[in-house]
Amino acid sequence: MLSMESLWCNSESELSTLKLSKSVIERPEYRLMRRKPSKSLIPQALLHANPESQQKSHRRRRSGTWPRTRSLNAPSPIQQFGPCGRIMKNSAMVMQIQDPASQRLTWYKPPLTVLVIKKVHDAQILAPFVQLVHWLVHDKSMVVFVEAAVLDDTLLAEYGDFTSVKERLMTFRASTDDLTDKIDFIICLGGDGTLLHASSLFQQSVPPVMAFHLGSLGFLTPFEFNNFQEQVMNVLEGHAALTLRSRLQCVVLRKSQDDNKDKKKPTTILVLNEVVVDRGPSPYLSNIDLFLDGKHITSVQGDGLIVSTPTGSTAYAVAAGASMIHPSVPAIMVTPICPHSLSFRPIVVPAGVELKIALSPEARNAMWVSFDGRNRQALQHGDR
Repeated sequence: MLSMESLWCNSESELSTLKLSKSVIERPEYRLMRRKPSKSLIPQALLHANPESQQKSHRRRRSGTWPRTRSLNAPSPIQQFGPCGRIMKNSAMVMQIQDPASQRLTWYKPPLTVLVIKKVHDAQILAPFVQLVHWLVHDKSMVVFVEAAVLDDTLLAEYGDFTSVKERLMTFRASTDDLTDKIDFIICLGGDGTLLHASSLFQQSVPPVMAFHLGSLGFLTPFEFNNFQEQVMNVLEGHAALTLRSRLQCVVLRKSQDDNKDKKKPTTILVLNEVVVDRGPSPYLSNIDLFLDGKHITSVQGDGLIVSTPTGSTAYAVAAGASMIHPSVPAIMVTPICPHSLSFRPIVVPAGVELKIALSPEARNAMWVSFDGRNRQALQHGDR
């Protein structure tokens, strides 16, 4: 669908204008009329402009309201427009939107390994955990990975079925072991926090995650455990729908690294829910500068800032007054926390942009940042 204000012509001889005329029934219509080519290379508007109008144009240009970016409008995600119009392929394209109902899981070889993650310090999940692991090992002959800390739970000794499978389980430690390309799919027993923990274990490709609702929050855990055998079999046979969820790629750059010219590559953290920047233990308001693709957008004065994915829009962001975004929408939401302003409200920016957050020069205290509630650290002046 094309917008009338978005049409653009390259040649002056082909320039056309839309004139408003009235039909017989006094209904406004837009008619396309050809403008005669000008004999001068100088636009007619400039030939007859007076100094006052030039000053107004100059003021409008400085204020950033003119000229406006002109572009064609077309339905998304279709990439063919009319008989000869197509979108140009771009290597910087972030993602292609697909109908969520058509996203299905398929295996190009049978899955053999599964990672089972359970909510810690919850005795009510021990029975479902033992039941699931026993079925996967004995009935499906699968290789099951669990965290080493799970086997340290003394309450598991009360379940006789677990002693028969304990020796056949593969263990790992999140701080030392790398599970990349070792896991075919993941089963989570718990709430949303359990799924966030599973995401943090994979900082590259993430296997499909099947989350059973056995916790307090269930935005991300749609499966019920009552008939888990039937539901897991549907996944193993490739009869399962997929919901694709984007993650934020986060990098902390320190001023000390710039001063020392340290060429060590900074650590990259992939975040499923949100990045939270707040004032920490300080009683003063945070003064935070926000940049979008290198351009200063605004300065936030308040308790902090939340940068969230569509998945994270149902977490801290919605509690801070933001809207909920469907996970298939490629977007990033920026939400202030208790802003000391009437003008800054939650905003949504396209996925793929670069957001930079730094302390304002007039800030009196440091700011603290956390990634999905983990890796909390302080940021000083010059850090971003």
